[in-house]
Amino acid sequence: MVEDLFSSPTPFTPPTTEEDRLSWLRLIRSRRVGPTTFHRMLAEHGSAGAALAALPAVARAAGAKDYRPVTIDEAGAEMDAARRAGARMVLWGAPDYPPALMDLPDAPPLLWVLGDPAWLLRPMVALVGARNASSLGQRMARNLASALGSAGFVVVSGLARGIDAAAHRAALPTGTVAVQAGGVDVIYPPENRDLAAMIAAQGCRISEQPMGAAPMARHFPLRNRLVSGLARAVVVVEAAARSGSLITARAALDQGREVLAVPGHPFDARAGGCNMLIRDGATLVRGAQDVLDLLAPAEAAARRAARKAAPADTRPSEAPAPTNAPAARPRPARAPNPALREVAALHAAILDRLGPSPLAEDQLIRDLALPAARVTPELLTLELDGKVQRQPGGLISRLN
Repeated sequence: MVEDLFSSPTPFTPPTTEEDRLSWLRLIRSRRVGPTTFHRMLAEHGSAGAALAALPAVARAAGAKDYRPVTIDEAGAEMDAARRAGARMVLWGAPDYPPALMDLPDAPPLLWVLGDPAWLLRPMVALVGARNASSLGQRMARNLASALGSAGFVVVSGLARGIDAAAHRAALPTGTVAVQAGGVDVIYPPENRDLAAMIAAQGCRISEQPMGAAPMARHFPLRNRLVSGLARAVVVVEAAARSGSLITARAALDQGREVLAVPGHPFDARAGGCNMLIRDGATLVRGAQDVLDLLAPAEAAARRAARKAAPADTRPSEAPAPTNAPAARPRPARAPNPALREVAALHAAILDRLGPSPLAEDQLIRDLALPAARVTPELLTLELDGKVQRQPGGLISRLN
């Protein structure tokens, strides 16, 4: 019976009116309709309006009772929320839809975009990694993002803490795309609010989730497949043996993208996933040139052509560094009797930035953006507790 409902395929007609766009939104937001089902019904019925009319009968044939599609009012409320947020709807098959996503079997039928969607037409490289990234990992992410941006690539990542945030921030002058797990108007984590605003101003943020949707655990793998799908190559900078970054790497392999990884110390749990990827065939990355060398020489011509389509006021070679980034505020000198909570937070921040690979003490202090007089006594405490080790040349490493 289901086969009878899906008969006589009709040619696909791109949406051209507000009514058509509303029908697309109603169809993808209806219960049990995911991207794959959406594309199948669109192919069979020729338009979202026709698919909506057939949807209740299809649902009954599949055993669903009392089924109803999302109403016009419900979809209209989401479109009103998007207008208030300044988000733009980009539909599958439209000229401004990311071409890299077009061939995915589960390509989002629509994306909400905050910022300039022209960045989505540029060649991209994804940089992903640990949320609790070390100082060395964040520095590597910044260097890669800056160099890849200068070479003509837009950096795409997931707006998470750690590696994602470092990559986005370094790529702001040359273009960056943030794929969000929740609604495009919902900032997660909250501490990345300022960064998210800068990305919307100088790059773009996208999401396939409804406006106002809070990110849930099941949304992150969906987000990760878009990060990898947009990119020509995925570089994993730091990742534990079980992490979301490895989900992105697996999605990249399924999508035919290149997978690369930055190696790390065998004793550092944050490097376990990267080392596993390299063992299993991922390309080892020492710097941006390794990424550029892997991409086909033919990409150079495509990058030059795409660079001409970039927003004129933010060309990679001409764009100034962002001036609205919040400056790191110097913290006051240590009080004679600081609260235990403040000390514990500083210890955690120090340990998060250290790994088995030695790091210069002055670099650690700069990364923390704290006075040396505030950090040095706590390093001594951690050393006496057996949590860090000093090495010749002013270097410090973390002990497991």
